[in-house]
Amino acid sequence: MLKRDAPHWSIRTYGPSPGSHAHDHFQVLWGLEGRLELEVEGKGTRVGAGQGLVITPGDKHDFESLRGSRCLILDSPDLGWSSRDCLPRFAKASNLLAQYIAEAIEQNIPFDAGQAAFLLAQSWGPMSQMTRARRDVDWQGLSLWVKEHLSRPLSVGDLAAKACLSDSQFRARCVEALGCSPMQWIRRLRLEQAQRLRLQGMSVAEVANRTGYDSPSALTAALRRLKS
Repeated sequence: MLKRDAPHWSIRTYGPSPGSHAHDHFQVLWGLEGRLELEVEGKGTRVGAGQGLVITPGDKHDFESLRGSRCLILDSPDLGWSSRDCLPRFAKASNLLAQYIAEAIEQNIPFDAGQAAFLLAQSWGPMSQMTRARRDVDWQGLSLWVKEHLSRPLSVGDLAAKACLSDSQFRARCVEALGCSPMQWIRRLRLEQAQRLRLQGMSVAEVANRTGYDSPSALTAALRRLKS
């Protein structure tokens, strides 16, 4: 597990075997070779050579590379990434830095991991302008709204619109206030509501329908994972 106060760099090779996971920290991917196909919280994207992507804490991502790929990976606890775009604004500058870091890792050239992480963030692009004079998010009211709409798919955009914020601003607020991504928060509310309804004696099928699970078996598996 990543130390909360330290970034970690690595180079990873991906192949045709699909993988899936989520992290409790930000993960920045930079393509070195080939093309990595991803699905982040149900949204398809890809990282090719010279391209980058930021994955928010808690966001489930599936990945595979049919022809193989190599990526530079930064696992970072820096909350500043929540205020930056998911895609790099200055890709050419970021690529030059990423190539140097990758070469340093492969050739065992000493480098300062924290300074390298800072420079990549700077080359990525400016943080969103979020002033202190900002309207607070009504998390309690938003939570009630989410619970009333759990039977249908919910996106970050849905919650951001209710909070009158952009998607990136809402992601930043959610990580800052709740310590998790918006989709992770929605999953938590789904499970809490499902547990509550089951304790009231409602059938698994009806609970699954009311809380947005695809099937009773999907709900049962989610509740089982929660207890393990």
